Amino acid sequence: MVVLHILLFLQVQRIMDCAGRWLSSIPGNLRGDTEELFLDDNTIRVLGNASLLLYPQLWHLSLTRNRLELIEPGAFLSSQGLEVLSLPDNLLFTNYSLTAAALSALPALRMLDLAGNQLREDMVSVLVSNLSSLESLSVARNIIMRLDSSIFTNLTQLLELNLEKNYIFEIDNAFEGLQRLQRLNIAYNYLPCLVGFGLTQLRVLNVSNNAIEWFLTLENDDLFELEVLDLSHNRLLFFPVLPRQSKLHSLLLQDNRMSFYQRLPNGTSLANITVQFLIIAGNSTNITTVRLWEELCHSNLSSLRLLDMSQNQVWGLPDDFLAQMPSLTHLKLNQNCLEAFHLSEEDPLAMLTELDLSQNQLVELGVKVGVGDILPSLQLFNLSTNRLQALPPGIFTHTRKITTLDLSYNRVHLCPQPGEAESIPCVDIRGVQTLTHLSLAGCGLQGMGGRPFQGTSLMHLDLSDNRQVLSGDLGWLQDLVLTLQVLSLRNTSLSSTTADFSVLSSLMRLDLSGNSLAALPSSLGTLRLRSLDLRDNCLPALPPGLAQVPLGRSLRELYLSRNPYNCCTLGWWDALQQVERLRVPDGREVTCRHGSHTLSPAALPEPVLHSCRWQTADMALLYLVLALPTCLTLLVAFVVVFLMLKEKLLKMVKTRCGASSPY
Repeated sequence: MVVLHILLFLQVQRIMDCAGRWLSSIPGNLRGDTEELFLDDNTIRVLGNASLLLYPQLWHLSLTRNRLELIEPGAFLSSQGLEVLSLPDNLLFTNYSLTAAALSALPALRMLDLAGNQLREDMVSVLVSNLSSLESLSVARNIIMRLDSSIFTNLTQLLELNLEKNYIFEIDNAFEGLQRLQRLNIAYNYLPCLVGFGLTQLRVLNVSNNAIEWFLTLENDDLFELEVLDLSHNRLLFFPVLPRQSKLHSLLLQDNRMSFYQRLPNGTSLANITVQFLIIAGNSTNITTVRLWEELCHSNLSSLRLLDMSQNQVWGLPDDFLAQMPSLTHLKLNQNCLEAFHLSEEDPLAMLTELDLSQNQLVELGVKVGVGDILPSLQLFNLSTNRLQALPPGIFTHTRKITTLDLSYNRVHLCPQPGEAESIPCVDIRGVQTLTHLSLAGCGLQGMGGRPFQGTSLMHLDLSDNRQVLSGDLGWLQDLVLTLQVLSLRNTSLSSTTADFSVLSSLMRLDLSGNSLAALPSSLGTLRLRSLDLRDNCLPALPPGLAQVPLGRSLRELYLSRNPYNCCTLGWWDALQQVERLRVPDGREVTCRHGSHTLSPAALPEPVLHSCRWQTADMALLYLVLALPTCLTLLVAFVVVFLMLKEKLLKMVKTRCGASSPY
């Protein structure tokens, strides 16, 4: 153990971090056995011939974000073992030919980062021309516009190449000589298409955020090593023509203009459509004819696990489209134009764990139920923001592992329906024991009757934006007593303080925001919540003893803003500030009202405090103070009257009682 600590200490001592110290040159007072040297965020302009003479064991050098303009040709002669060199965000375009001579003296260099140096493609070609040992190269964030076969000619060992955020609009056989290349990033450029893709050794290709309308692979039966293809955020019009043999497991097609034209919404079909591509390479011209659906069928998608086709213009899927993907685990079709989606035993998607159909125009979810399983591995099912009114009966008897169901913003009802409404289509989740997360926000639910959650193990329930969901009996809460931990009742028109939440003994998070509460429901005091959201209500104050009840002692997060608190009754606010471990994330947004003014409780002006003292004083004392002058006035008046009438009163007494008798 002692030996291990010594080795770790020695290893740390060989790493020198001199970042952000306004250095204008390489320091000469570091350890001679330094192996890693970080000089990021300094002001070094030139790396001279003698700069690194004192550090012959250096294998990692980083000069990120300096003002480096020149590396002199002999700068690395004493650092022949340098393997990693990071030079992003400098000014190497100014003397790139001399810098290239310096780089050529590094026979062991494996990783080179030249991002953000304002380099053109001809400059890059010179800088890397003699770096045959390179395995990773980044020239991202430069001004490269066109790539041809001359740029990366000698990089025979290159495994990873990053070209993102340039201005590339054309690629002409630039990567054919890179026989070991496995990861290629050309994202955020201006490529209009990729036709004749034939890099069989490539494993990861990222061409997202370009202007690609077509992606066509070479027509052959070669095995492609491709595992991840990212074509998201382009302008694809059709599903890409993929290799016939590949190891593709992740296909990202998000945010394109893609659709399938085998069956259009109006019932017509373009199943036999062919498309001709005119490919011009140098002086030769080729015409490639593609029958889209045949090419789609010939693509081997058997290993595909993730397919993201969200944010496209898909009306429907071709016949047997999903049948080609027996290994699919994640399918994202959200934000399309789907009006129907059909599942059957012939298309069981046995491995699918996540299905996202949200934000479409679905009015029908078709399930052809037989003796077999449908979606037997499904865990997350997102159907939010569609036009569904019901789900097929018995659908959840086949989805045996489902944990999360999102039906928010559909016009659905839960089974069972009361009496006269039994004929209304509804969603039956009773007895789905695996279901733990359910969202029914914005479904127009009205006073849920019966026991719609019977037999479930719900832990998270979202009933937000249902204005009448609490209008009836709350008996449906009884089936959630033991399991429910998170409940959202945001914007449900809750105004009654008599609503009884005390039965929900396992509840940890409660959202009551956006309601009309004028006081905190007393039943909350017995709960041991960790988080409570009271924003956007009508609360003038919270109970002064909140910090002493179980709720106050258990709370760790409390949202309070956008309520009309009274500035003169803020004793509860001061008490909450003293509660340890309680956090009010929106504390700076909490305000109170005093007359026509809106103020911050943390900085009330002295005149307001003075006014509040009078308003909150003891009323008995106030009445005494007001009555005392009146009493004194009456007493003085009585004395004055008595003195003025004293002689008349004495004479009257003598007259009535007669003369006095002598003693």
